[in-house]
Amino acid sequence: MVSDSSTGQSHASGDPTAEDIERAWSDPKLANVIYHDWEASSYDEKWSISYDQRCIDYARDRFAAVAGTEGWPYPKALEVGCGTGFFLLNLKQAGVLDEAHVSDLSPGMVATAIRNGESLGFAVEGRVADAESIPYDDATFDLVVGHAVLHHIPDVELAMREVLRVLKPGGRFVFAGEPTKLGDWYARRLGRLTWRATTALTHRTPLRDRWARPEEELAESSRAAALESVVDLHTFDPRELAATALRAGAVDVRTTTEELTAAFLGWPVRTFEAAVNPDRLGWGWAMFAYRSWQRLSAVDRVLGRVLPQKLFYNVLITGTRAR
Repeated sequence: MVSDSSTGQSHASGDPTAEDIERAWSDPKLANVIYHDWEASSYDEKWSISYDQRCIDYARDRFAAVAGTEGWPYPKALEVGCGTGFFLLNLKQAGVLDEAHVSDLSPGMVATAIRNGESLGFAVEGRVADAESIPYDDATFDLVVGHAVLHHIPDVELAMREVLRVLKPGGRFVFAGEPTKLGDWYARRLGRLTWRATTALTHRTPLRDRWARPEEELAESSRAAALESVVDLHTFDPRELAATALRAGAVDVRTTTEELTAAFLGWPVRTFEAAVNPDRLGWGWAMFAYRSWQRLSAVDRVLGRVLPQKLFYNVLITGTRAR
């Protein structure tokens, strides 16, 4: 079931007008709606998202890495900035939570998340909602999660206050997949270099017919990528992010980081997948990429014991509402 909450924006689901797109360049919230509506139908493919054991393990391990396993299953959970539902739905499959709710500023993403839940046999309630004004009563949820969402929110501290408001006393939040300042710097450069090299190579004959992604799909990716510069608002220093959560009123705040060597593999792989004809890449490729990422992530866990958190690509944060 989907319900709407005012986001303060005139754009709703459907194709944006030229005026909407023009305004989006100076309106991050509107840009987020348009960008994520554009991406909703292809997002899972673009980021190799699935709802099988590979991504169940990924989501569960991310959660456990920062928050542990105590309290599972949480009776009632909300994902803020749910996208296609990747994090919440895979956490539900992993037994981390029971009742599932999703919210996102993008109507297209909320609809996709609900469809993904239905395909898994889950009843998921969804609301189109602004993370800075979450449309639920105080003390509604035992758990609030998000994946790669905080860097899209203009006022992160305000959103954290809202998360704590809708949590029950003692309830937990977990946010994963947030880019660090240095991690974002090297990831973007790796992505740009891979995109240029891959598209240049695959548009040469005789590779073009078999390996090149159709021009209209590349144009769509370029259109979305241009707006990405507006929707990606923040990168984070782990200590500063923890301080933000503490100012918002959270207790028991903890951060951890991941992906250093894994990011140097992961970003070229993801960009390569977005640039080539997906019909040329099968399950064997997906498992090669995933197993390679797993091995390098194991290396990164060792490195994480001796290297500063700020060197790694992703920061994860958890905390609770005071009892």
